[in-house]
Amino acid sequence: MKVDIIAPTKHKKYRLINVAAYARVSDAKDAMLNSLAAQVEYYTAYIQGTPGWSFAGVYTDKGITGTKSDRPEFQRLIADAKAGKIDKIVTKSVSRFARNTVDLLDTVRMLKELNIDVFFQKENIHTLSGEGEVMLTILASFAQEESKSVSDNCKWRIRSGFKEGRINALTMSGYRRSDDGSFTVVPEEAEVIRTIFNMCLDGKGCQSIANFLNEHHKASRCNGQWSPSGIR
Repeated sequence: MKVDIIAPTKHKKYRLINVAAYARVSDAKDAMLNSLAAQVEYYTAYIQGTPGWSFAGVYTDKGITGTKSDRPEFQRLIADAKAGKIDKIVTKSVSRFARNTVDLLDTVRMLKELNIDVFFQKENIHTLSGEGEVMLTILASFAQEESKSVSDNCKWRIRSGFKEGRINALTMSGYRRSDDGSFTVVPEEAEVIRTIFNMCLDGKGCQSIANFLNEHHKASRCNGQWSPSGIR
């Protein structure tokens, strides 16, 4: 009797998916930085603990608003994705990734062309899914409007303070701020400020004024050299 020998099954090898996470906080205060550290810890464990995933790193931007597309770590993330180092990106929400609708959609579409999925956990959206881009357009619009609303509220609060005689700045040459929010004049600094304004009225430029003050050893508030931007 002929016996057929059954060859052992060959197991197909699957390549692990390189997954990276992106986290961002818009303020560099201690509470925010602690939150960022917690996010890094969470994403590191989350990615490393998911079968089939390979940890490609956590990219973080500190104290940078989502409306800015020139975030250093965000740009490094995109560069690594283009270089083929990343297959999937995980982030907390649409607003953490970007708040500018145009930048968000341009980035997502570019990544989509590279077959790189972005997963927004809060909204439960995968950009490579059929409904992903439609939902992203809607959510990004809301996020951008929310950011504009926050900005408008801040501007309103500053203008209201000016009307009531309250100054928002904490450090001003020529003044010191007391605990009750009032300002007192610092005589020696005030003289420098008067010199700056008088020279400006005489038609002198910022560089010319800065040179004059430095040559006459008129230090800035922080005892440093004057610069055109400081004069401005």
